[in-house]
Amino acid sequence: MTQATLLALLRQARTRYTQREIAEHVGKDTKTVRRWEKADTPCPAMLGPALRALLATGNSGTGVGGIAAAPSRFQFIDLFAGIGGIRMGFEAQGGECVFTSEWNEFSKKTYLENYGSRHSFIGDIVSFPADDVPAHDILLGGFPCQPFSIAGVSKKNALGRPHGFECTTQGTLFFDVARIIAAKRPAAFLLENVKNLLSHDKGRTFDVILQTLRDELGYEVHYRVVDGQHFTPQHRERIIIVGFRGKSNFSWDDLRLPTEGPRLGSILHRTDGKEPVLPWDGDRFFDHAARRIQPKYTLTPKLWAYLQHYAEKHRAAGNGFGFGMAYPDSVTRTLSARYHKDGSEILVHQGKGLRPRRLTPRECARLMGFPDTFRIPVSDTQAYRQFGNSVVMPVVQEVARIMAPHVEALLSGSGALDDTPQDVALVA
Repeated sequence: MTQATLLALLRQARTRYTQREIAEHVGKDTKTVRRWEKADTPCPAMLGPALRALLATGNSGTGVGGIAAAPSRFQFIDLFAGIGGIRMGFEAQGGECVFTSEWNEFSKKTYLENYGSRHSFIGDIVSFPADDVPAHDILLGGFPCQPFSIAGVSKKNALGRPHGFECTTQGTLFFDVARIIAAKRPAAFLLENVKNLLSHDKGRTFDVILQTLRDELGYEVHYRVVDGQHFTPQHRERIIIVGFRGKSNFSWDDLRLPTEGPRLGSILHRTDGKEPVLPWDGDRFFDHAARRIQPKYTLTPKLWAYLQHYAEKHRAAGNGFGFGMAYPDSVTRTLSARYHKDGSEILVHQGKGLRPRRLTPRECARLMGFPDTFRIPVSDTQAYRQFGNSVVMPVVQEVARIMAPHVEALLSGSGALDDTPQDVALVA
């Protein structure tokens, strides 16, 4: 989202809300909002969805924080929803969620805290009849990536366990996506997974996915690997698979990817007295009176000594394994679901001679592009897992932006829509 767009949203908001009301909604102070309006300082792109939600009126839904969501341009379902990162990106472009599936109870708690429960919310999609899924225009699904990720494959190999489509607990969940597409025939879909999906099993896994989507289901399919560092200070490559039920002029060239993304300092807690006081966080992550990150996020002497020894051992062996030190001008490594264990992939430097610290869960939320209005109602351990498994929300929002016109064209009849029912046998 460009700075011009954010300024336009702010000016619209000021016609209906005071600076104080805007500040309270986005978790900032009135002086900061005033500086944004004057363009003295840039308004963070991650606040775009929150500003859009504040402005939206006229529909029955509510967005993050109980604020009305944007008027509906299309309806979608949210499968393997996690904490709703994909949903948030599509809501920002005027989508309305009509069905959600997420089996993890902790993720469900975070999801419901932020989005409410205005429609059917089910657990495991595997046993749910496809015919009972409501009609929708777009199917969204970040189907589990562990069977295809580099770390997941390595771990399963070490344990002698199957991975990819042979992993019966997770790898075959793609086929549950396919059976719902076959039954409901949405105008479009978006699927997200790790970059390694392309090369898994020498490319055969991805070939099966493309064959299913293109040949068996008859969708026009486009895919691209997008790095989240265009929008947040994190190197996070993910494959985005987009499909349309008919001919479209969709092109990845329409993506607006900033050439120079933000740096880590932009998402870290402010120790200069300007850290926003978020009522839903309080002092859980940051001690506002002392202007410091809570001490529990600094590594213990024992853990820090272990990580240094581990890194030195691998350096001596000629390997590249070890912790990743991050500085305010850094772009970090990929945040993983195991971050709660030792935080080693992203350690924040705190000064010469001082032990580094983990990111706080609020900083992890910002690293994934979630606005400060997003509430974190679970333990730190669960929060780290949830953000490590989520998507860089602004990436999805940008893909949703270029998808939406093509979906609307298909729905209005100006596109070549294929309504032919599919009678396919989808076998994992």
